[in-house]
Amino acid sequence: MQSIFSWSCGSTRPSTNDSPDIINHIKDIDQLIQKNAPKWSLDKINKVDLAILRCAVWELIYRPNTPPKVIIDEAVEIAKEYGTEASFSFVNGVLGSIIKEITHDPDHQQA
Repeated sequence: MQSIFSWSCGSTRPSTNDSPDIINHIKDIDQLIQKNAPKWSLDKINKVDLAILRCAVWELIYRPNTPPKVIIDEAVEIAKEYGTEASFSFVNGVLGSIIKEITHDPDHQQA
């Protein structure tokens, strides 16, 4: 999450093994976030919340062996620790909506 946050602030060097893959899929990840947080444009979402969402969405889609509940619980805990007072509920709501979409959409491809 810290690496994706740094990248969103202009850093060009990913610092984790997963960072390059997350960045490579950022367009698709961001589209999914935007679709499931329609009242918030990506540039209006708190950068910490956006980094948390990007990492969690990437994990939901490209790491299907990790249970979604575990991914969401971890994202919510990180949001509680590093976000604002409203972050955890925002992250939980967006991820809950994304889970419903990807589990009910037969055309949604998981890697």
